[in-house]
Amino acid sequence: MNKIMLIGNVGREPEVRYVEQGVAVARLSLATTERGYTLSNGTQVPDHTDWHNVILWRRLAEVVEKYVHKGDKLYIEGRVRYTTYDDKRGVRHNVTEIWADNLELLSPKSAAPATAQPEQPKEEQQTADPIGFDDPNTDMPF
Repeated sequence: MNKIMLIGNVGREPEVRYVEQGVAVARLSLATTERGYTLSNGTQVPDHTDWHNVILWRRLAEVVEKYVHKGDKLYIEGRVRYTTYDDKRGVRHNVTEIWADNLELLSPKSAAPATAQPEQPKEEQQTADPIGFDDPNTDMPF
C-alpha cells in the first residue's frame, strides 16, 4: 500500500499549467512541521520541518488555481512517487513527489471587510417549551 496523509502550509504560490487536451496540473510545496519537545534529561529537541513537492491533476489542480495561496493550510491525501532524471551535464537526480488524490482546504475563509457592520443582536429566544413539558404539573402524553 502506498498512502500518505499530510497537513501543512503552502510555501509559495502554486504553479498551474495545462497540458494535452486542457488537463490542469498543479505543483505546490507543502511544509509539515513536527513540534519540538524536551527529553526527560532536559535536552531540547527543536521543531523539524519537511518540505513536500505535491502534484495535483485535473479538478484538484483547478481548485488549487482558484483557491490555494501561499500560507494556506491544507490536508493532502495521496501517494509517494519516486522518479529519476539526468540533467544536461549528465548528473542523475532523484525526485520525491506526492501525487494527491484528495485535497481539503483547512484555512479559514478570508475575514469580512473592515467596513462590514457588526451583527445586530438577535431577539431573545423563548426558553420555555411551548408544549408545556417544562411544567411539572403537566401530565406526560404517554
